[in-house]
Amino acid sequence: MRGVVIQPRFEAWRDAARLLLANGVPPQEVLWSDDETETPLFASESPAEASAGAPKVSAVFLDTARSAAAHTDPRRWALLYQILWRITRGGEKHLLMMPTDPDVRQVMLWCKAVGRDIHKMHAFVRFRLVGTDEESGRERFVAWYEPEHRIVRLACGFFAKRFANMDWSILTPSECAHWDGGHLGFTPGLPRDAVPAGDALDDLWRAYYRSIFNPARLKVNAMRSEMPLKFWKNLPEARLIPGLIADSRARTRAMLDAEGLPAKPEPKNAYLQSLHEKNNSTTDETA
Repeated sequence: MRGVVIQPRFEAWRDAARLLLANGVPPQEVLWSDDETETPLFASESPAEASAGAPKVSAVFLDTARSAAAHTDPRRWALLYQILWRITRGGEKHLLMMPTDPDVRQVMLWCKAVGRDIHKMHAFVRFRLVGTDEESGRERFVAWYEPEHRIVRLACGFFAKRFANMDWSILTPSECAHWDGGHLGFTPGLPRDAVPAGDALDDLWRAYYRSIFNPARLKVNAMRSEMPLKFWKNLPEARLIPGLIADSRARTRAMLDAEGLPAKPEPKNAYLQSLHEKNNSTTDETA
């Protein structure tokens, strides 16, 4: 039995798996760990030296493995290597097309959980203004987020595109992402107390949330399903939710009792008038 210690990232697993494949090491002889305090197995060997002897795999497998690797289940490294072995050494080239296979099904469940976690991160990250760079004059924003899985590298491309003109950092317990307007970098995770306190942007978030809250369409269970309570502590607008829920019935009643706005007169437009006349003539002929 061999012990393989890697960093908890897809790239580290990929390099180690490539080396293991090149050396013909079967899955049952490998114990995987991402505890970096241990000594790695192939510390003195270079994965690049064995790349020529490692079988090639499809982009579909690499994308699937990259997503599953972001999960926090400690079994993921061993299972991914087992699937890789089956695809390359076991002759099961189309293994990923068999969703009923137990190994494939488990990996797909991990990918689904990771995808859901990425969606939540995109929805619930809230940036705060922390200062301005004296040299560039660009404002600096910071956000704190606590994902369930190690999704920072998978999720932050979205923020780099959406907030390309901002300098920002997203801090999480496992890893931090930093964008300077042209480069996306990563550093080790930080504790919660490293995040600056709230500022005026929190008030803007609350004002925005209050303005879009529609009491007539309130479904508390659905809201809690989409925005679980564990996210509320890091959302500036969360403190408004109990009060908005409590007032929703009265606000809905007031909306129903309010007089409707008068209908606007039909615009005078020659083209629209011709369509009305054509429609009326067609109706008369049918009758």
